[in-house]
Amino acid sequence: MDPLTDPLDQRDGPRDECGVFGVYAPESEVSRLAYFALFALQHRGQESAGIATSEGGRLMTVRDLGLVSQVFDEQKLRALTGTSAIGHVRYSTTGSSAWENAQPVYRSDRRQIALAHNGNLINAVELHSELSDRGVTFRSTSDSEIIAALLSTHEADTVEDALADVMPRLQGAFSTVVLTPDSVLAFRDGAGLRPLSLGRLGERSGQADGSAGRAAERFCVASESCAFDILNAELLREVQPGEMLSIGERGIETRQVVDSPRKAFCVFEHIYFARPDSMLEGNRTQVSRRKMGEILWREAPVEADVVIAVPDSGNPAATGYAKASGLPRDDGLIKNRYVARTFIQPGQELRKHGLRMKFNPLREVVEGKRLVVVDDSIVRGNTTRQIVKMLRDAGALEVHMRISAPPIRHPCHYGVDMSTKQEMVAHGRTVDEIATELECDSVAYLSLEGVYEAIRGERATHCDACFSGEYPLERTDVANGKFALEELAVIRS
Repeated sequence: MDPLTDPLDQRDGPRDECGVFGVYAPESEVSRLAYFALFALQHRGQESAGIATSEGGRLMTVRDLGLVSQVFDEQKLRALTGTSAIGHVRYSTTGSSAWENAQPVYRSDRRQIALAHNGNLINAVELHSELSDRGVTFRSTSDSEIIAALLSTHEADTVEDALADVMPRLQGAFSTVVLTPDSVLAFRDGAGLRPLSLGRLGERSGQADGSAGRAAERFCVASESCAFDILNAELLREVQPGEMLSIGERGIETRQVVDSPRKAFCVFEHIYFARPDSMLEGNRTQVSRRKMGEILWREAPVEADVVIAVPDSGNPAATGYAKASGLPRDDGLIKNRYVARTFIQPGQELRKHGLRMKFNPLREVVEGKRLVVVDDSIVRGNTTRQIVKMLRDAGALEVHMRISAPPIRHPCHYGVDMSTKQEMVAHGRTVDEIATELECDSVAYLSLEGVYEAIRGERATHCDACFSGEYPLERTDVANGKFALEELAVIRS
């Protein structure tokens, strides 16, 4: 069933993208480190998961559809031994949700590599055609395998030199980790659209016999710093836009490969994607989101009795809104966190009650009250409309939606699935018309200026195209669709 029309597909927000992790840690259980890190990054993708390890010049990969806990068990982790590892959790932004598109991608052309990628190439079809014309074959319809093929088939003596030649040819968003027999590479597109950070695992003193000395330093890279916390690793810094890191026996070697005139970190990472406990651009995400709620009250006050959140994404902003307004904050919607994000078709009667499987209003909190309902974003509006109806059915006198982001009116071409422009509730509508469409008493959005105030940033170094329609990269207007490589495969066959 099409998720855009499935009443049980209740995630009205943008689809998560991907999470990547890499670690170089000799004499450590690297697969277990990757496993725990992927647990921390699970919010970034729930379609598939995978880990690749390197030992004795050989790469081993396990990947499958499902959550991290479904893909891996003790037996698989014990089999994945080595000195280094990379891992991936996926939501598909280019290519379908098929096993062939699960990552890490493995190739062994001139050299063997495994690769995990977060982002989206806007010139994927062009690069795919070029490689196919050279006789390179593909096992997937993911743009990630295109990057892997460019590196694996490259004639340079080292993978670092190959990457230095390949990176300038990639257009779009790519925060990527690569595993080779003796190193872990990490690199980021010149605009720095998607996040990637560097961390260091705690040093282990002495030898097994207690003699003096220290083991080699152990480093890791991850989409978000919350992955370091679970490993008790120290966040060192963010990988710079256009930078390549090579981590191996000699420690860390860095090279600035691409210098972009325009930095464009995705502002929606601050608003929605990153876990609340992650650090982005020096900001704790939870603190930024609470600040967004405070500014939202300043910009859009309303007479009301109580502030409630749409859990869990609206929680920080609701706290900030209540603090700034002086209104009480309560839990008016209870969320069932054990409801899967996709469902076995349960029959039409249960389907009509799909949202109740995820949210249930507390009549004791909402009945007879004028509610401020805070969420972080609205895309299609289907879920929001149903939540408003549920709250009214539970006795709410008024429902005032407050959104801690601007209206989403434009699709993302850089690694986020946000539906088409025509499906977005804000497309072609004024704020008053959106309120009518959602059947609420009022709706107000945080301004773009308010967002940048909350994250202590500026537009000149961020991408806010989903709000403004101003895409920072050239040729975005001819970006490939999500299933462009499937379509290309059909044409070529």
